[in-house]
Amino acid sequence: MTSAYVVGTGDTKFEELSYVKSVLQQAGVAVKLVDIGPLSKQSGADVTAGKVATFHPEGADAVFRETDRGRALAAMTIAFEKFVDANRADIAGMIGLGGSGNTALVTPGMRRLAIGVPKIMVSTVGSGNVAPYVGPNDIAMMYSVVDIAGINSISRVVLGNAARFLAGALKFGLPPASARELPNIGLTMFGVTTPCVNQVIERLKGDYECFVFHATGVGGQTMEKLVDSGRFVGVVDVTTTEVADLLMGGVMSAGEDRLGAIARTRIPYVGSCGALDMVNFGGIETVPEKYRSRKLHVHNAQVTLMRTTPDENRQMGEWIGNKLNACEGPVRFLIPEKGVSIIDVEGMPFHDPVADQALFEALDRTVRQTANRKLIRLPFAINDQAFSDALAEQFVQVMGR
Repeated sequence: MTSAYVVGTGDTKFEELSYVKSVLQQAGVAVKLVDIGPLSKQSGADVTAGKVATFHPEGADAVFRETDRGRALAAMTIAFEKFVDANRADIAGMIGLGGSGNTALVTPGMRRLAIGVPKIMVSTVGSGNVAPYVGPNDIAMMYSVVDIAGINSISRVVLGNAARFLAGALKFGLPPASARELPNIGLTMFGVTTPCVNQVIERLKGDYECFVFHATGVGGQTMEKLVDSGRFVGVVDVTTTEVADLLMGGVMSAGEDRLGAIARTRIPYVGSCGALDMVNFGGIETVPEKYRSRKLHVHNAQVTLMRTTPDENRQMGEWIGNKLNACEGPVRFLIPEKGVSIIDVEGMPFHDPVADQALFEALDRTVRQTANRKLIRLPFAINDQAFSDALAEQFVQVMGR
């Protein structure tokens, strides 16, 4: 029987961890309390800190030799990730408790679990910027309201509710899908490429289950995590805009490893230049001073778009081209010569054929084309039906279906 894992530092949170464990047990859930306190002396945990520390690549001493709590926590974080990897088959769900330190200690281990395994982190930082803790994962962050420092009339209810949330997820599983199982594929979309992606889905949905990821940085990371996990049989990466934010300092970068999973897995890949005409910032007041004189477009009160220049487009073309060159699986990258987004067509605010041409020429120069890796230029805008049809047709070809 698999168990719910209640995780935290027993040296500072043992009372609260024990309370959560008791609520889960009362709900009829099998539970293991896992102590990951590097200075913990508690002996009441089902899995002691000493046991978890043995999973560190350098052994338990790598954790316990540290007298500085910060360094000890960093070492225990590594050990806990390895512990989760080794015990994944036994973990039905996980709940963690703590402040910023404990949240940073527990959530990397949670992120090792598959998407769909229930994960709840009750944290004092749960109402702030939780992106560094959650990443491309389905971790539910719950604000603790009061500090996790004993059981009182507030923490009793908050922690108890979190435990029951996990119990409900574990005891009342979702019914099986009624539809026939289809191979899964990933697609990337932005508001300015939505018509294109919807048209591609319409063409492919009879043969594939389509999972669309909003290209907001974490969206691209999530898609590639699922590629690495083997969830997808192919990818239609229409919207590579996260590269613009990576290179120009926007707020929606997916990091340097964008396209890394495509190379590692050799998964069939069809991509395009979607929304490479823009870099994303927050409200207009957040645009960096060095960009204030640039062509800006207020998408809404929270999002300001900056038009990319010819030089920036050359940088992006070279960056993407080099990434594609590392991909040994079947690759088709389609270029929409009449515009890369809904606002990069004639008469729209980001229409700039010179900048687009710099992107296309950089891709032409950089991509090493082979029988398996092809660059395809088409005289359409990205949201034209003909361009969507071409994406779908190339995907069918690379899939051999």
